[in-house]
Amino acid sequence: MKTARFIKMAAWIVSLTLMAACSSSSSLGRHSGGMQNNESAPKRGKASKTEQTAKKNNKNEQAAQNPTDSTAKGPINQQELLKQMDENFQTGHFITSKIKFSVEVGNRQMTLTGNLKMKRDDVIRLQLMAFGFVEAGRLEFTKDYVLIVDRINKQFLKVPYAQLDFMRNSNIDFYTLQALFWNELYQPGRSRMKDSRKKELNSEQGLGDDVIFSYNEGRLSYRWLTEGRNARIKMTNIMYSDNIRGDHQLNWDYEDFKPLERKFFPTTHKVTFTMPDKEVKFDMKLSYIGKDEDWETRTQLSGKYRQMPVDDILRRFMSL
Repeated sequence: MKTARFIKMAAWIVSLTLMAACSSSSSLGRHSGGMQNNESAPKRGKASKTEQTAKKNNKNEQAAQNPTDSTAKGPINQQELLKQMDENFQTGHFITSKIKFSVEVGNRQMTLTGNLKMKRDDVIRLQLMAFGFVEAGRLEFTKDYVLIVDRINKQFLKVPYAQLDFMRNSNIDFYTLQALFWNELYQPGRSRMKDSRKKELNSEQGLGDDVIFSYNEGRLSYRWLTEGRNARIKMTNIMYSDNIRGDHQLNWDYEDFKPLERKFFPTTHKVTFTMPDKEVKFDMKLSYIGKDEDWETRTQLSGKYRQMPVDDILRRFMSL
Protein backbone atom coordinates (compact mmCIF):
# COMPACT_ATOMS: atom_id res chain seq x y z
CA MET A 1 0.00 0.00 0.00
CA LYS A 2 2.49 2.57 -1.20
CA THR A 3 0.22 5.58 -1.33
CA ALA A 4 -1.49 4.53 1.89
CA ARG A 5 1.92 4.62 3.54
CA PHE A 6 2.71 8.00 2.00
CA ILE A 7 -0.58 9.49 3.17
CA LYS A 8 0.01 8.25 6.71
CA MET A 9 3.59 9.50 6.59
CA ALA A 10 2.57 12.99 5.53
CA ALA A 11 -0.20 13.14 8.10
CA TRP A 12 1.91 12.01 11.05
CA ILE A 13 4.80 14.28 10.15
CA VAL A 14 2.63 17.40 10.15
CA SER A 15 0.57 16.09 13.07
CA LEU A 16 3.68 15.62 15.18
CA THR A 17 4.73 19.21 14.61
CA LEU A 18 1.22 20.35 15.49
CA MET A 19 1.19 18.18 18.60
CA ALA A 20 4.42 19.80 19.69
CA ALA A 21 2.93 23.23 19.09
CA CYS A 22 -0.29 22.25 20.82
CA SER A 23 1.49 20.90 23.90
CA SER A 24 3.68 23.98 23.91
CA SER A 25 0.62 26.21 23.81
CA SER A 26 -0.82 24.30 26.75
CA SER A 27 2.42 24.80 28.62
CA LEU A 28 2.10 28.51 27.97
CA GLY A 29 -1.41 28.57 29.37
CA ARG A 30 -3.35 28.44 26.11
CA HIS A 31 -6.45 26.25 25.82
CA SER A 32 -5.67 23.84 22.96
CA GLY A 33 -9.18 22.47 22.56
CA GLY A 34 -10.52 25.54 20.77
CA MET A 35 -9.57 27.96 18.05
CA GLN A 36 -7.80 31.27 18.41
CA ASN A 37 -10.14 34.26 18.45
CA ASN A 38 -13.08 31.82 18.77
CA GLU A 39 -12.74 30.87 15.13
CA SER A 40 -13.68 27.48 13.79
CA ALA A 41 -11.64 25.40 11.42
CA PRO A 42 -12.99 25.34 7.89
CA LYS A 43 -15.55 22.60 7.34
CA ARG A 44 -15.24 20.51 4.21
CA GLY A 45 -16.75 17.34 2.96
CA LYS A 46 -14.78 14.19 2.38
CA ALA A 47 -12.33 14.51 -0.50
CA SER A 48 -13.25 12.00 -3.15
CA LYS A 49 -13.76 12.64 -6.86
CA THR A 50 -11.59 15.11 -8.71
CA GLU A 51 -14.60 16.75 -10.31
CA GLN A 52 -15.92 17.89 -6.92
CA THR A 53 -13.12 20.38 -6.61
CA ALA A 54 -14.40 22.22 -9.65
CA LYS A 55 -17.41 23.30 -7.60
CA LYS A 56 -15.12 25.12 -5.17
CA ASN A 57 -13.60 27.52 -7.65
CA ASN A 58 -14.21 31.24 -7.57
CA LYS A 59 -13.60 32.31 -11.12
CA ASN A 60 -14.95 35.82 -10.78
CA GLU A 61 -12.60 36.62 -7.90
CA GLN A 62 -9.60 35.14 -9.68
CA ALA A 63 -10.39 37.01 -12.88
CA ALA A 64 -10.55 40.27 -10.93
CA GLN A 65 -7.15 39.54 -9.42
CA ASN A 66 -5.66 38.82 -12.83
CA PRO A 67 -7.05 41.15 -15.49
CA THR A 68 -4.47 39.90 -17.98
CA ASP A 69 -5.84 36.34 -17.91
CA SER A 70 -6.93 34.98 -21.25
CA THR A 71 -10.70 34.89 -21.72
CA ALA A 72 -10.60 32.73 -24.81
CA LYS A 73 -13.25 30.03 -24.80
CA GLY A 74 -13.50 26.65 -26.41
CA PRO A 75 -11.44 23.47 -26.13
CA ILE A 76 -7.70 23.86 -25.57
CA ASN A 77 -5.12 21.54 -27.05
CA GLN A 78 -3.70 19.29 -24.32
CA GLN A 79 -0.05 19.91 -25.10
CA GLU A 80 -0.66 23.64 -25.49
CA LEU A 81 -2.34 23.75 -22.07
CA LEU A 82 0.54 21.82 -20.50
CA LYS A 83 2.96 24.30 -22.06
CA GLN A 84 0.99 27.21 -20.57
CA MET A 85 1.05 25.47 -17.19
CA ASP A 86 4.84 25.18 -17.37
CA GLU A 87 5.06 28.89 -18.15
CA ASN A 88 2.90 29.67 -15.11
CA PHE A 89 5.14 27.81 -12.67
CA GLN A 90 7.35 29.97 -10.48
CA THR A 91 10.90 30.46 -11.75
CA GLY A 92 12.30 32.20 -8.67
CA HIS A 93 14.43 30.29 -6.19
CA PHE A 94 12.71 31.50 -3.01
CA ILE A 95 9.16 31.71 -1.67
CA THR A 96 8.52 32.93 1.87
CA SER A 97 5.32 33.79 3.67
CA LYS A 98 3.52 34.21 6.95
CA ILE A 99 0.98 31.43 7.42
CA LYS A 100 -2.14 30.70 9.39
CA PHE A 101 -2.33 26.96 9.86
CA SER A 102 -5.54 25.14 10.82
CA VAL A 103 -5.79 21.45 11.59
CA GLU A 104 -8.81 19.25 12.14
CA VAL A 105 -8.60 15.64 13.33
CA GLY A 106 -11.99 14.17 14.17
CA ASN A 107 -13.67 16.62 16.52
CA ARG A 108 -10.40 18.28 17.53
CA GLN A 109 -9.50 21.59 15.94
CA MET A 110 -6.79 24.18 16.39
CA THR A 111 -5.29 27.16 14.62
CA LEU A 112 -1.67 28.28 14.75
CA THR A 113 0.40 30.91 13.01
CA GLY A 114 3.87 30.55 11.62
CA ASN A 115 6.18 30.90 8.66
CA LEU A 116 6.71 29.04 5.42
CA LYS A 117 10.16 29.27 3.84
CA MET A 118 11.14 27.46 0.67
CA LYS A 119 14.16 27.41 -1.57
CA ARG A 120 13.80 25.73 -4.94
CA ASP A 121 15.42 22.27 -5.10
CA ASP A 122 16.86 22.70 -1.60
CA VAL A 123 14.50 23.04 1.38
CA ILE A 124 10.91 23.39 2.58
CA ARG A 125 10.47 24.69 6.12
CA LEU A 126 7.36 25.17 8.26
CA GLN A 127 7.71 27.03 11.55
CA LEU A 128 4.69 26.91 13.87
CA MET A 129 4.36 29.56 16.55
CA ALA A 130 2.53 29.90 19.86
CA PHE A 131 1.13 33.37 20.53
CA GLY A 132 2.71 34.44 17.26
CA PHE A 133 6.21 34.91 18.66
CA VAL A 134 7.32 31.64 20.34
CA GLU A 135 8.42 28.93 17.94
CA ALA A 136 6.84 25.70 19.17
CA GLY A 137 7.58 23.32 16.31
CA ARG A 138 9.57 23.16 13.11
CA LEU A 139 9.27 20.85 10.12
CA GLU A 140 12.10 20.87 7.58
CA PHE A 141 12.42 18.89 4.35
CA THR A 142 15.70 18.91 2.48
CA LYS A 143 16.84 16.75 -0.42
CA ASP A 144 18.65 14.47 2.03
CA TYR A 145 16.59 14.26 5.21
CA VAL A 146 13.45 15.10 7.16
CA LEU A 147 13.84 17.14 10.36
CA ILE A 148 11.11 17.57 12.97
CA VAL A 149 11.83 19.80 15.96
CA ASP A 150 9.86 20.14 19.20
CA ARG A 151 11.27 23.38 20.58
CA ILE A 152 9.52 23.37 23.95
CA ASN A 153 10.36 19.79 24.90
CA LYS A 154 13.84 20.00 23.30
CA GLN A 155 13.50 16.93 21.12
CA PHE A 156 13.84 16.23 17.42
CA LEU A 157 13.80 13.63 14.67
CA LYS A 158 16.31 13.81 11.83
CA VAL A 159 16.40 10.92 9.38
CA PRO A 160 17.31 10.45 5.70
CA TYR A 161 14.45 9.51 3.40
CA ALA A 162 16.03 6.09 2.84
CA GLN A 163 15.41 5.20 6.49
CA LEU A 164 11.69 5.87 6.15
CA ASP A 165 10.43 2.70 4.50
CA PHE A 166 7.05 4.15 3.58
CA MET A 167 8.72 7.03 1.72
CA ARG A 168 11.40 4.95 0.05
CA ASN A 169 8.98 2.28 -1.13
CA SER A 170 6.53 4.89 -2.40
CA ASN A 171 9.10 6.90 -4.36
CA ILE A 172 8.13 9.89 -2.24
CA ASP A 173 11.01 12.28 -1.86
CA PHE A 174 11.75 15.96 -1.47
CA TYR A 175 10.80 16.75 -5.07
CA THR A 176 7.33 15.25 -4.73
CA LEU A 177 6.67 17.37 -1.66
CA GLN A 178 8.12 20.41 -3.42
CA ALA A 179 5.70 20.02 -6.31
CA LEU A 180 2.77 19.90 -3.89
CA PHE A 181 3.88 23.02 -2.01
CA TRP A 182 4.83 24.89 -5.20
CA ASN A 183 1.63 24.02 -7.10
CA GLU A 184 3.26 22.05 -9.91
CA LEU A 185 3.02 18.82 -11.84
CA TYR A 186 5.28 16.04 -10.65
CA GLN A 187 6.47 12.56 -11.42
CA PRO A 188 7.39 10.32 -8.47
CA GLY A 189 11.12 9.85 -8.13
CA ARG A 190 12.10 12.74 -10.41
CA SER A 191 12.82 16.43 -9.86
CA ARG A 192 10.62 17.39 -12.84
CA MET A 193 7.96 15.67 -14.88
CA LYS A 194 9.59 14.44 -18.05
CA ASP A 195 8.23 15.64 -21.38
CA SER A 196 7.68 12.01 -22.37
CA ARG A 197 5.44 11.55 -19.32
CA LYS A 198 3.47 14.69 -20.14
CA LYS A 199 2.72 13.28 -23.58
CA GLU A 200 1.33 10.15 -21.93
CA LEU A 201 -1.05 12.02 -19.60
CA ASN A 202 -4.74 11.34 -20.06
CA SER A 203 -7.05 14.33 -20.22
CA GLU A 204 -10.77 14.81 -19.86
CA GLN A 205 -13.10 17.76 -19.71
CA GLY A 206 -14.23 18.83 -16.25
CA LEU A 207 -16.85 21.39 -15.31
CA GLY A 208 -16.75 24.62 -17.28
CA ASP A 209 -13.32 25.01 -18.85
CA ASP A 210 -11.62 22.75 -16.32
CA VAL A 211 -9.36 19.99 -17.64
CA ILE A 212 -8.35 16.90 -15.66
CA PHE A 213 -4.91 15.44 -16.35
CA SER A 214 -4.16 11.98 -14.99
CA TYR A 215 -2.18 8.79 -15.20
CA ASN A 216 -2.40 5.46 -13.38
CA GLU A 217 0.20 3.02 -12.09
CA GLY A 218 -1.45 -0.15 -10.84
CA ARG A 219 -3.69 0.79 -7.93
CA LEU A 220 -2.24 4.28 -7.85
CA SER A 221 -3.85 7.19 -9.64
CA TYR A 222 -2.53 10.74 -9.96
CA ARG A 223 -4.81 13.60 -11.01
CA TRP A 224 -4.51 17.34 -11.52
CA LEU A 225 -7.57 19.54 -11.91
CA THR A 226 -6.55 22.46 -14.10
CA GLU A 227 -8.37 25.66 -14.94
CA GLY A 228 -8.17 25.89 -18.71
CA ARG A 229 -8.56 29.65 -18.92
CA ASN A 230 -5.62 30.41 -16.62
CA ALA A 231 -3.67 27.16 -17.00
CA ARG A 232 -3.48 26.84 -13.21
CA ILE A 233 -3.53 23.68 -11.13
CA LYS A 234 -6.48 23.94 -8.78
CA MET A 235 -6.15 20.52 -7.20
CA THR A 236 -3.75 17.58 -6.96
CA ASN A 237 -5.13 14.18 -6.03
CA ILE A 238 -3.36 10.91 -5.22
CA MET A 239 -5.48 7.80 -4.73
CA TYR A 240 -4.59 4.27 -3.70
CA SER A 241 -7.51 1.93 -4.39
CA ASP A 242 -7.86 -1.15 -2.19
CA ASN A 243 -11.13 -3.06 -2.09
CA ILE A 244 -10.03 -5.00 0.99
CA ARG A 245 -8.30 -2.45 3.23
CA GLY A 246 -10.11 0.60 1.91
CA ASP A 247 -9.01 3.53 -0.24
CA HIS A 248 -6.35 6.00 0.86
CA GLN A 249 -6.32 9.46 -0.63
CA LEU A 250 -4.50 12.77 -0.57
CA ASN A 251 -6.34 15.83 -1.85
CA TRP A 252 -4.49 19.18 -2.11
CA ASP A 253 -6.64 22.14 -3.19
CA TYR A 254 -5.23 25.52 -4.28
CA GLU A 255 -7.23 28.76 -4.06
CA ASP A 256 -6.87 32.55 -3.91
CA PHE A 257 -4.07 33.03 -6.44
CA LYS A 258 -2.15 36.26 -5.87
CA PRO A 259 0.64 37.98 -7.86
CA LEU A 260 4.19 36.80 -7.23
CA GLU A 261 7.06 37.71 -9.53
CA ARG A 262 4.78 38.53 -12.48
CA LYS A 263 3.06 35.20 -12.07
CA PHE A 264 0.43 33.92 -9.68
CA PHE A 265 0.73 31.67 -6.64
CA PRO A 266 -2.04 30.09 -4.50
CA THR A 267 -2.33 31.67 -1.07
CA THR A 268 -4.80 29.11 0.28
CA HIS A 269 -3.83 25.43 0.46
CA LYS A 270 -6.42 22.93 1.69
CA VAL A 271 -5.04 19.47 2.33
CA THR A 272 -7.10 16.42 3.23
CA PHE A 273 -5.69 13.00 4.11
CA THR A 274 -8.46 10.41 3.89
CA MET A 275 -7.94 6.93 5.33
CA PRO A 276 -10.45 4.18 6.05
CA ASP A 277 -10.48 4.94 9.77
CA LYS A 278 -9.83 8.69 9.93
CA GLU A 279 -9.57 11.96 8.07
CA VAL A 280 -7.03 14.69 8.77
CA LYS A 281 -7.41 18.20 7.35
CA PHE A 282 -4.82 20.96 7.15
CA ASP A 283 -5.44 24.46 5.84
CA MET A 284 -2.62 26.90 5.15
CA LYS A 285 -3.37 30.54 4.44
CA LEU A 286 -0.38 32.52 3.18
CA SER A 287 0.05 36.26 3.68
CA TYR A 288 2.86 38.75 3.03
CA ILE A 289 4.13 36.34 0.42
CA GLY A 290 7.52 37.22 -1.00
CA LYS A 291 10.97 35.93 -1.93
CA ASP A 292 13.13 36.66 1.11
CA GLU A 293 16.62 35.19 0.73
CA ASP A 294 18.03 36.35 4.07
CA TRP A 295 17.64 33.18 6.16
CA GLU A 296 19.66 30.10 6.98
CA THR A 297 18.48 27.17 4.91
CA ARG A 298 19.58 24.57 7.45
CA THR A 299 18.50 24.28 11.08
CA GLN A 300 21.28 23.84 13.62
CA LEU A 301 20.38 22.35 17.02
CA SER A 302 22.32 22.56 20.25
CA GLY A 303 23.32 19.56 22.35
CA LYS A 304 20.30 20.18 24.61
CA TYR A 305 18.02 18.47 22.08
CA ARG A 306 17.50 14.72 22.18
CA GLN A 307 16.70 12.46 19.23
CA MET A 308 13.25 10.84 19.12
CA PRO A 309 12.85 7.26 17.87
CA VAL A 310 10.76 6.86 14.73
CA ASP A 311 8.57 4.28 16.49
CA ASP A 312 7.54 6.87 19.07
CA ILE A 313 6.38 9.21 16.33
CA LEU A 314 4.38 6.48 14.63
CA ARG A 315 2.65 5.65 17.92
CA ARG A 316 1.82 9.30 18.45
CA PHE A 317 0.20 9.63 15.06
CA MET A 318 -1.75 6.38 15.28
CA SER A 319 -3.16 7.52 18.64
CA LEU A 320 -4.63 10.69 17.16
